[in-house]
Amino acid sequence: MAMLYNFNNVSLYSKKFSVKNPSKSRLCFIKPHSLNYHKPKVFEDKLEKGSFSLSETFSKAGLLALVSASILLVDPALAFKSILRQANFKGAKLLGASFFDADLTGADLSEADLRGVDFSLANVTKANLSNANLEGALATGNTSFKGSNITGADFTDVPLRDDQREYLCKVADGVNPTTGNATRDTLLCN
Repeated sequence: MAMLYNFNNVSLYSKKFSVKNPSKSRLCFIKPHSLNYHKPKVFEDKLEKGSFSLSETFSKAGLLALVSASILLVDPALAFKSILRQANFKGAKLLGASFFDADLTGADLSEADLRGVDFSLANVTKANLSNANLEGALATGNTSFKGSNITGADFTDVPLRDDQREYLCKVADGVNPTTGNATRDTLLCN
């Protein structure tokens, strides 16, 4: 048996060749449903129910493209920079979080667990750090705590610039209720 394709009228047919009786060769047309073609089950169900919507498909594709672009094209350091001004992190557990180069001006970080947090290059001016636990936090570069309330904050093992340490020692007061350490002692004030 030979399979022949006719591209002019887009049909598929097979012709059986018989050696014994060449005059009785038959021409057979294959019906489309016998080609073992099957539709994917997902589309078949939607087509049967009549719930297949082209607008739904485009909406999902558009949303996926938008999310992908926002994740891949936005610089993470800029993505949340202005959002953190006057943010409320009161009592939050932010262990190991990164506020690298963030603007935390006026943010409420009181009673927050800030152990191991990266405040490198962050602007933490006028923030409320009362009773916060900053053990092992990183505050390098131009990190600024000017005007912040640090009553009862624990700065154990926080590397600070000398000018920042001097400023914080002038306003340091209180004892951290969680660790029991005095703020002045954790800042290594004289």
